[in-house]
Amino acid sequence: MTVITRYLCPALAAAMAFAVSSPALAQWTGKGEAGVAIASGNTDSKSANARVSVAKKVDAWENSASLAGVYLRSGGDTTAKRWDLGLQTRYSFSGDTYWFGGLRYEEDKFSGFDHQGVISTGVGRKFIDNDTTSLAAQVGVGYKFSESIATLEVPAAKENKVAGVASLNFEHKLNASTSVFDKFSAEASSDNNFLQNEIGVSVRMTDRMALALAYAVRHNTDPPAGFKKTDTLSTVNLVYEVK
Repeated sequence: MTVITRYLCPALAAAMAFAVSSPALAQWTGKGEAGVAIASGNTDSKSANARVSVAKKVDAWENSASLAGVYLRSGGDTTAKRWDLGLQTRYSFSGDTYWFGGLRYEEDKFSGFDHQGVISTGVGRKFIDNDTTSLAAQVGVGYKFSESIATLEVPAAKENKVAGVASLNFEHKLNASTSVFDKFSAEASSDNNFLQNEIGVSVRMTDRMALALAYAVRHNTDPPAGFKKTDTLSTVNLVYEVK
Protein backbone atom coordinates (compact mmCIF):
# COMPACT_ATOMS: atom_id res chain seq x y z
CA MET A 1 0.00 0.00 0.00
CA THR A 2 1.43 3.37 -1.01
CA VAL A 3 1.75 6.38 1.25
CA ILE A 4 -0.95 8.20 -0.71
CA THR A 5 -3.37 5.28 -0.33
CA ARG A 6 -2.63 4.88 3.37
CA TYR A 7 -2.77 8.50 4.49
CA LEU A 8 -4.44 10.66 1.84
CA CYS A 9 -7.39 8.60 0.68
CA PRO A 10 -9.23 8.57 4.04
CA ALA A 11 -8.81 12.34 4.41
CA LEU A 12 -9.89 13.03 0.82
CA ALA A 13 -12.89 10.73 1.20
CA ALA A 14 -13.95 12.53 4.39
CA ALA A 15 -13.62 15.94 2.74
CA MET A 16 -15.60 14.83 -0.32
CA ALA A 17 -18.32 13.28 1.85
CA PHE A 18 -18.72 16.50 3.80
CA ALA A 19 -18.86 18.58 0.61
CA VAL A 20 -21.54 16.34 -0.90
CA SER A 21 -23.67 16.54 2.26
CA SER A 22 -23.41 20.35 2.49
CA PRO A 23 -26.49 22.45 1.69
CA ALA A 24 -26.82 23.42 -1.95
CA LEU A 25 -26.93 27.11 -1.07
CA ALA A 26 -23.31 27.09 0.07
CA GLN A 27 -20.81 28.27 -2.52
CA TRP A 28 -17.16 27.54 -3.03
CA THR A 29 -14.74 30.44 -3.18
CA GLY A 30 -11.09 30.24 -4.13
CA LYS A 31 -8.14 31.41 -6.14
CA GLY A 32 -5.63 30.07 -8.59
CA GLU A 33 -2.18 31.48 -9.22
CA ALA A 34 0.81 30.73 -11.41
CA GLY A 35 4.09 32.38 -12.28
CA VAL A 36 7.85 32.17 -12.15
CA ALA A 37 10.03 31.23 -9.17
CA ILE A 38 13.67 31.48 -8.15
CA ALA A 39 14.76 28.74 -5.74
CA SER A 40 17.88 28.51 -3.58
CA GLY A 41 19.13 26.08 -0.96
CA ASN A 42 18.96 22.43 -1.91
CA THR A 43 18.23 23.45 -5.50
CA ASP A 44 19.29 26.64 -7.31
CA SER A 45 17.20 27.26 -10.39
CA LYS A 46 14.49 29.22 -12.10
CA SER A 47 11.22 27.36 -12.29
CA ALA A 48 7.47 27.51 -12.75
CA ASN A 49 5.03 27.33 -9.86
CA ALA A 50 1.27 27.09 -9.43
CA ARG A 51 -1.21 26.98 -6.56
CA VAL A 52 -4.94 26.41 -6.25
CA SER A 53 -6.95 26.96 -3.06
CA VAL A 54 -10.69 26.68 -2.37
CA ALA A 55 -12.93 27.20 0.66
CA LYS A 56 -16.53 26.59 1.55
CA LYS A 57 -18.47 27.79 4.61
CA VAL A 58 -21.77 26.40 5.84
CA ASP A 59 -23.04 27.90 9.10
CA ALA A 60 -20.43 27.01 11.77
CA TRP A 61 -18.49 24.68 9.45
CA GLU A 62 -15.72 25.78 7.10
CA ASN A 63 -13.73 23.54 4.76
CA SER A 64 -10.62 24.47 2.78
CA ALA A 65 -8.17 22.73 0.47
CA SER A 66 -5.00 23.76 -1.34
CA LEU A 67 -2.68 22.18 -3.88
CA ALA A 68 0.65 23.71 -4.90
CA GLY A 69 3.61 22.66 -7.00
CA VAL A 70 7.04 23.74 -8.21
CA TYR A 71 8.63 22.04 -11.21
CA LEU A 72 11.62 22.50 -13.53
CA ARG A 73 13.04 20.26 -16.22
CA SER A 74 16.34 21.31 -17.80
CA GLY A 75 18.57 19.45 -20.24
CA GLY A 76 16.36 16.39 -20.05
CA ASP A 77 16.65 16.19 -16.25
CA THR A 78 14.22 17.23 -13.56
CA THR A 79 16.08 19.63 -11.30
CA ALA A 80 13.22 20.82 -9.08
CA LYS A 81 10.03 19.03 -8.21
CA ARG A 82 7.83 19.64 -5.21
CA TRP A 83 4.13 19.46 -4.57
CA ASP A 84 2.11 19.77 -1.40
CA LEU A 85 -1.50 19.24 -0.40
CA GLY A 86 -3.39 20.82 2.47
CA LEU A 87 -6.87 20.00 3.81
CA GLN A 88 -8.64 21.48 6.80
CA THR A 89 -12.07 21.43 8.41
CA ARG A 90 -13.12 23.97 11.06
CA TYR A 91 -16.06 24.18 13.41
CA SER A 92 -16.72 27.46 15.25
CA PHE A 93 -18.05 26.58 18.69
CA SER A 94 -17.63 29.86 20.60
CA GLY A 95 -17.60 33.14 18.73
CA ASP A 96 -14.22 33.48 17.04
CA THR A 97 -12.83 30.27 18.59
CA TYR A 98 -12.93 27.06 16.55
CA TRP A 99 -11.85 23.43 16.44
CA PHE A 100 -9.87 22.23 13.43
CA GLY A 101 -8.80 18.96 11.87
CA GLY A 102 -6.31 18.95 9.04
CA LEU A 103 -3.79 17.23 6.83
CA ARG A 104 -0.58 18.48 5.24
CA TYR A 105 1.36 16.27 2.85
CA GLU A 106 4.30 17.03 0.57
CA GLU A 107 6.80 15.32 -1.69
CA ASP A 108 10.10 17.10 -2.32
CA LYS A 109 13.08 14.97 -3.31
CA PHE A 110 15.40 17.99 -3.04
CA SER A 111 14.74 18.36 0.69
CA GLY A 112 16.19 14.94 1.49
CA PHE A 113 12.76 13.58 2.36
CA ASP A 114 10.85 11.39 -0.06
CA HIS A 115 7.74 12.67 1.66
CA GLN A 116 6.63 14.19 4.93
CA GLY A 117 3.30 15.21 6.36
CA VAL A 118 1.12 15.52 9.43
CA ILE A 119 -2.48 14.77 10.39
CA SER A 120 -3.48 17.19 13.13
CA THR A 121 -6.24 18.56 15.31
CA GLY A 122 -6.51 21.43 17.77
CA VAL A 123 -8.08 24.81 18.43
CA GLY A 124 -7.76 28.18 16.76
CA ARG A 125 -8.98 31.72 17.22
CA LYS A 126 -9.63 34.70 14.96
CA PHE A 127 -8.17 37.60 16.95
CA ILE A 128 -8.93 40.19 14.25
CA ASP A 129 -11.47 39.71 11.48
CA ASN A 130 -12.72 42.82 9.70
CA ASP A 131 -12.69 44.36 6.23
CA THR A 132 -9.13 45.70 6.67
CA THR A 133 -7.21 43.22 8.84
CA SER A 134 -7.36 39.53 9.69
CA LEU A 135 -5.23 37.69 12.24
CA ALA A 136 -5.78 34.06 13.23
CA ALA A 137 -3.70 31.55 15.15
CA GLN A 138 -3.92 27.78 15.68
CA VAL A 139 -2.26 25.32 18.04
CA GLY A 140 -2.68 21.58 18.32
CA VAL A 141 -1.17 18.12 18.17
CA GLY A 142 -0.67 15.76 15.28
CA TYR A 143 0.66 12.47 13.96
CA LYS A 144 3.69 13.20 11.76
CA PHE A 145 5.06 10.76 9.22
CA SER A 146 8.12 11.03 6.97
CA GLU A 147 10.57 8.96 4.97
CA SER A 148 14.06 10.05 3.93
CA ILE A 149 15.53 9.38 0.49
CA ALA A 150 17.73 6.30 0.26
CA THR A 151 21.35 6.79 -0.84
CA LEU A 152 24.22 4.39 -1.56
CA GLU A 153 25.53 4.94 1.97
CA VAL A 154 22.32 5.34 3.95
CA PRO A 155 19.05 3.41 3.50
CA ALA A 156 15.67 5.13 3.62
CA ALA A 157 14.46 5.81 7.14
CA LYS A 158 10.80 6.07 8.14
CA GLU A 159 9.68 8.15 11.10
CA ASN A 160 6.27 8.25 12.77
CA LYS A 161 6.04 10.66 15.67
CA VAL A 162 3.65 12.74 17.73
CA ALA A 163 4.19 16.40 16.86
CA GLY A 164 3.02 19.76 18.07
CA VAL A 165 1.57 22.04 15.39
CA ALA A 166 1.01 25.80 15.26
CA SER A 167 0.23 28.43 12.65
CA LEU A 168 -0.30 32.18 12.35
CA ASN A 169 -2.01 33.89 9.42
CA PHE A 170 -2.00 37.67 9.00
CA GLU A 171 -3.37 39.88 6.22
CA HIS A 172 -3.78 43.65 6.08
CA LYS A 173 -5.15 45.90 3.35
CA LEU A 174 -2.99 48.99 2.86
CA ASN A 175 -5.55 50.50 0.50
CA ALA A 176 -8.31 49.42 -1.88
CA SER A 177 -5.90 47.61 -4.22
CA THR A 178 -2.84 46.62 -2.14
CA SER A 179 -2.55 44.16 0.74
CA VAL A 180 0.28 42.48 2.62
CA PHE A 181 0.26 39.00 4.16
CA ASP A 182 2.35 36.71 6.33
CA LYS A 183 1.71 32.98 6.83
CA PHE A 184 3.72 31.00 9.39
CA SER A 185 3.44 27.34 10.38
CA ALA A 186 5.45 24.95 12.55
CA GLU A 187 5.56 21.21 13.19
CA ALA A 188 7.70 20.20 16.17
CA SER A 189 8.68 16.59 16.91
CA SER A 190 11.48 14.87 18.81
CA ASP A 191 13.59 14.23 15.67
CA ASN A 192 12.95 17.22 13.43
CA ASN A 193 11.21 20.59 13.53
CA PHE A 194 9.71 21.84 10.28
CA LEU A 195 9.13 25.60 9.99
CA GLN A 196 7.90 27.64 7.07
CA ASN A 197 7.01 31.28 6.60
CA GLU A 198 5.70 33.14 3.56
CA ILE A 199 5.51 36.91 3.40
CA GLY A 200 4.32 38.94 0.46
CA VAL A 201 2.29 41.70 -1.13
CA SER A 202 -0.69 41.51 -3.47
CA VAL A 203 -1.75 44.28 -5.86
CA ARG A 204 -5.24 44.00 -7.29
CA MET A 205 -5.55 44.94 -10.97
CA THR A 206 -9.24 44.11 -11.48
CA ASP A 207 -12.04 42.73 -9.34
CA ARG A 208 -10.72 39.20 -9.92
CA MET A 209 -7.10 39.59 -11.06
CA ALA A 210 -4.08 40.48 -8.92
CA LEU A 211 -0.30 40.38 -9.02
CA ALA A 212 1.36 38.78 -5.98
CA LEU A 213 5.01 38.89 -4.93
CA ALA A 214 6.08 36.54 -2.14
CA TYR A 215 9.16 35.21 -0.36
CA ALA A 216 8.96 31.84 1.42
CA VAL A 217 11.45 30.18 3.77
CA ARG A 218 11.27 26.47 4.66
CA HIS A 219 13.52 25.02 7.40
CA ASN A 220 14.11 21.50 8.70
CA THR A 221 16.23 21.50 11.86
CA ASP A 222 17.56 17.98 11.21
CA PRO A 223 17.41 17.05 7.51
CA PRO A 224 18.95 13.84 6.12
CA ALA A 225 22.75 13.88 5.75
CA GLY A 226 24.02 15.86 2.78
CA PHE A 227 21.02 18.18 2.53
CA LYS A 228 20.73 21.81 3.58
CA LYS A 229 18.44 22.85 6.38
CA THR A 230 16.90 25.85 4.64
CA ASP A 231 15.23 26.42 1.28
CA THR A 232 13.92 29.74 -0.01
CA LEU A 233 11.49 30.51 -2.81
CA SER A 234 10.76 33.92 -4.35
CA THR A 235 7.67 34.08 -6.56
CA VAL A 236 5.91 36.54 -8.85
CA ASN A 237 2.44 35.21 -9.60
CA LEU A 238 -0.66 36.24 -11.49
CA VAL A 239 -3.67 35.47 -9.27
CA TYR A 240 -7.25 34.82 -10.39
CA GLU A 241 -9.91 34.85 -7.67
CA VAL A 242 -13.29 33.13 -7.74
CA LYS A 243 -15.91 34.74 -5.50
